[in-house]
Amino acid sequence: MDAADSCQEQCRHEESINKVKEKALNTAEVLALSEIFKAMGDPTRIRILYALLQSELCVCDLVEVLEMSQSAVSHQLRILRNLRLVKFRRDGKNVFYSLDDEHIINFFAEGLAHIRHS
Repeated sequence: MDAADSCQEQCRHEESINKVKEKALNTAEVLALSEIFKAMGDPTRIRILYALLQSELCVCDLVEVLEMSQSAVSHQLRILRNLRLVKFRRDGKNVFYSLDDEHIINFFAEGLAHIRHS
């Protein structure tokens, strides 16, 4: 075991423990956040979110950008839509997708900034 993985002696820091316990997530929050992170763990969904970070796109445009079938793209969009990561609007016979709100834009941008930071 790496020395950084555990304390060298048993101790308790009550103030820190209490602070964390006071701000603990409830079960519903943990599950919802887990689902979002699970969705973000799929490379195709990451590519979709990144494309939508650049511009609102119709499904046909996403198919071209991702070089995937419409059914595959639609399946991934359904998952993202159910988690409220993306939203859609109809314009005649076309369906346009965009990121759901500023939280998703910031979340994605911060993740990208983190991996690009060296």
